[in-house]
This record gives sequence, structure tokens and C-alpha cells, in this order.
Amino acid sequence: MKMDEKRLIQRYETVRTRIARVAERAGRSPGEITLVAVTKNVPAELIRQAAGLGMKHFGENRAQELREKYQHLTHLRVTWHFIGRIQTNKVKYFVPICQYVHSVWRVNEVMEIQKRAERLDKTIYVFVEVNTSGEESKAGLQPDQVKAFLSQVLPYDRLRFIGLMTMAPLTREKSVIRASFRTLRELRDHLEQYNKGNVEIRELSMGMSNDFEIAIEEGATYLRIGSAIFKSE
Repeated sequence: MKMDEKRLIQRYETVRTRIARVAERAGRSPGEITLVAVTKNVPAELIRQAAGLGMKHFGENRAQELREKYQHLTHLRVTWHFIGRIQTNKVKYFVPICQYVHSVWRVNEVMEIQKRAERLDKTIYVFVEVNTSGEESKAGLQPDQVKAFLSQVLPYDRLRFIGLMTMAPLTREKSVIRASFRTLRELRDHLEQYNKGNVEIRELSMGMSNDFEIAIEEGATYLRIGSAIFKSE
């Protein structure tokens, strides 16, 4: 992937402008929205350039790819997020690097992250993945399973459950996308009454390059945006 710095700046500033415009239109402060730059298939050198432009949060989908890139980026003062599907035998690769994990939805994942975090004396901030579209191809809990899941994870004190995450269906029907995001927000609002201990569900990780404006309108606080920033054209 090749992209000159001028092009990278343009694309980053365009995304930031769009975020600010939609947030203000929705009566929200842009400052309450965290942009996670998704670096799947993005080389380490381009990530280094992005960090130099002021990007602070980066997300990776693949644990081994993250580990390989991180060897060249250890000096960067940035925050790493793991956003991909979790394989328990790969947890050992991302826990030492990441502060946030966006894709937890099984207790065995929680147990493995707890074990690795204990060894490192580290706290991991977690989003619970929810399947709000009903698509069988997508991972995540069904909305009516989340409350019970949260009651099961209370003993795992190295994880702080801070929010919910979802992926909207791949469609051009904005009403369908909006319904998916709205379901997550309404679920978050319902679950707040059950917050206790290491469970404090406040945040919403939703919205990617094709749909982040709708996500902002529906209350997203973390956006996972890759191609809108890094895709060369």
C-alpha cells in the first residue's frame, strides 16, 4: 500500500471534518467521539506516519499481524485496540499490546484474557460484541443474552467491561443500518441499571468507513475507521 503524506493528511482531515459536522448536527460534542484508525493490511511505516499526524488510537483485526507490526512501532505513544474475532490461542499476542478489546462475547475468551492480564499485572478495557443484525455470519451475543453474560463475568477483575460493540449489516439501506445501531444504543441504556463492579456499560463501539455518520447520529462513542483514511486511490 502506497500513500504519500499529503494524501494521508487530506483523508484524515476529511474524516475528522465529517465526524465534527455530523456530531454537531446531532447536538453532540465531537470531543466525546474516539476515532480508532483501523490498520488491517496497513504497513508499519504508514502507521508511523499516521501517528505523526496526531492519530492516537489504532485498531487491528489480526493478532499475529498486530504482533509483527508492533515490533517496529514500540516507540509510538499510541493506544492499541484489538477489534477482530478472538481465537483463544492468539490472546497471548494482543493482550501485552492492547489496552482495549472490542470483540468479546464468550466466557472462554474472558477467562483467557484474564489469565494473560494477571501475568502482566494489566487491566484490559472491554466492549461486549452484540449481533444486532441477526445475521448468522456475524459473531456476538444476541441482545437478550447480554445481561446474563455480564453477570457471568463479574469475577474477572482484570477486565473492565465499558461498553458494547456491533457491526451493521452490509447494505445500502440506511434504515436497516440505523436500526442496528439504535438497537445497540437502546440496549446500552437498558443495561446501565445493572452496572456494578467491573461492569460499567457506557460506551458504544459502532460505525465504520461506510456508515460512521449514521453511527454518530445514533450515539456512537468509538468509531472504527480504516479505508476512509488509509485506502489509496
